[in-house]
This record gives sequence, C-alpha cells and structure tokens, in this order.
Amino acid sequence: MKIKDTTTSSAVHGVTRRSILKAAAAAPLAGLASWAPAASAAQSITVTCWGGDYEKNVRAIFAEPFTKETGIGVNIVNNADLTKLKVQVRNNNVSWDVFDSIGPHILSASKDGIWEPIDRNIVDTSSLIVPGGADHVGTFLFAAGIAYDPKRFPSGKFPTNFKEFWDVEKFPGRRALRPRVSEMLEIALVADGVEPSKLYPLDVERAFKSLERIKKHVRKWTETTPETISLVINNEVDFSYSFITRVIPSQQAGNSIDMPLSQTVNATEYLAVPKGSKNREAAMRYIAFVLRPDRQAEFSNRMFFSPNNKAAAGLVQEATKKYLPDMASRENIVIDDAWWADNFEALQKRFTGWLLV
Repeated sequence: MKIKDTTTSSAVHGVTRRSILKAAAAAPLAGLASWAPAASAAQSITVTCWGGDYEKNVRAIFAEPFTKETGIGVNIVNNADLTKLKVQVRNNNVSWDVFDSIGPHILSASKDGIWEPIDRNIVDTSSLIVPGGADHVGTFLFAAGIAYDPKRFPSGKFPTNFKEFWDVEKFPGRRALRPRVSEMLEIALVADGVEPSKLYPLDVERAFKSLERIKKHVRKWTETTPETISLVINNEVDFSYSFITRVIPSQQAGNSIDMPLSQTVNATEYLAVPKGSKNREAAMRYIAFVLRPDRQAEFSNRMFFSPNNKAAAGLVQEATKKYLPDMASRENIVIDDAWWADNFEALQKRFTGWLLV
C-alpha cells in the first residue's frame, strides 16, 4: 500500500531534493533583519532541545548570547515530546515557548493547528533555503547515517549504506535504530532496493516487511539522540543509526566513533511557537536570533548542521563543509516533510504498536 500525499494547506511546505538545491542556488544573499527592543529583565522563555552536545551548543551559540543582548532568559528542556505538547495546547496550559523538532513532527502538528503564526515583523524568512510555512521556520539541515567504532571495525567490516546495514550475514553485529517512524521507513525501503529518488509516496507495506527482517537484530531502539552514539562508544551496540552532528563532535572530543558518508538521510530541523504561549513575542525574537547568519554559521562549524540561511554559507569553514548534507547525491535520502505532514500521526501509531509485538 502506498499512502499518497494530499497536502493542500498553504501553511505546509514540503522539502524535496529539488526544492533545496534550487533555493540554495538562488541569489542574492541577504542577512536577516535584527529586531530587538528593550525587554523586561524578569522575562524568560522555555525552549525544547535534544540533549548532549546539541544542548551544549544551543546554550553557547543561541541562548546565552540572546539573553545577553535582550535580557530575556532562556530555559532549555530536553524534551521533544509532541504528544505532551498537544496536551498542553488542548488544556491551554502551555509551558514551552519554542519547540525544536524534525519536519514530520512540526508539519503534522501544523495541520492540527497547534502553532502560533510566525510574526513576519520579527522573523524574516526571505533568505532561507527552506522557509517553512505560515507557522514554522526551517533552521538547519542535517545528515544521519550509520555510526560505528573504527577500532572494532576496520575498513570492509562495517556497513557503508542501508542495504549493507540490513545484511547481517556479511556485517554481523548488534544494531540500534530509532523508535520514530519517519526515517525508519525510508531506510527500510532503500535497504530493500528502492532508489532514494523514487521513495515517495512511500510503499508502507513493503517498508514494514523490510523492517521485519532486521527487527530481531536490533538490540536497542534509541529513545534519546545522545544514546545513538553512547551505545557505540560503550560497546553496547556495533552499528547505530545516528547523526553526523553527533558523531563528529564526539570524535573531536577523543571518542572512537565514525560514520561513512557514502549514504545518508538528509532532513530539515524546524522551530515553532506553540499556540497559547505566554511569551509569544519573546519566542519570535529568539527564532529570529537563531536565524542570523553569524549564529547559523557558528552552529554549523561546531555541530555540522548545514545553515538554512543562505547568507551564512560564506561564513562556514572549509573543514566543516565535507560533513554537511549532500543534497545532490542520488545515493542519499531526502525526507519529504509534506508527505509526512499527512501520514505521520497514523504511521507513528502503527510503528509504535509494531515495536511492541
């Protein structure tokens, strides 16, 4: 069964290989406007985060400089639980002001109407490669792949693509995957022989059949992003679905971990403000700050995300660029957020149930 895309809302904009390449090539490049009137010293916002090095650098590059400039404090909560957020919105008791998450989360929630409209007087999206929609903005592009320990697995002994990750005879070892359906269905289909450029609409039944083949070899379904590398470093698994944004900083810190770049999953990170936020204006100002070219480039140089602001491209170091998502490679998967906007909720429910069987 293939579930087709029926997105028609102008608030939801899909991300495809072609749209990103076209936007990245567009000119001229321009910086984002800065809007920063005086703020109450007592005001603060709460921003969701993903823990580990990601949290460390969000604090250093975004939160602390934003507070220094505006006087608005930033509380960071390592929780991207969309279900919990929806309960907050329904009960009109919202405690998070900025939600940081992947496209399938953000765009499916957009269709449910849980985000505040982006204030265009504060947030300028004119220079963004992936502008987002009426109620969300793209912040960075990231790449995911197969993390492994090069001390335990020399060249030729570790999988370099998802078909090889599924080949447990040629590449025996303990696997780790994520418990979220997006990305997992895509890699399952590519492992089963589907070309990355021909993935959508996803053949859901074929994907689940492919997942059945690997399921018994998955030692851990990693709930938190830091686990995707810690399990490898601590020799609890051998091959883990992880992110270049986690692997390279960990490697630079002295850990034995690496990731082949021969095939990756490329996707977009977004920010949105939950409907009912008591600090809506301050939240919008924070988003505008995150999108500044200098902040985008600094985060890219430290965490190996690709900046979404075109004006940041010239500020990214040459040593960083080789680790950024390659959107042009036909070997790589590009997540179609618009397709997931229509299908994420139902398929995540099915996937969660499948994991329990």
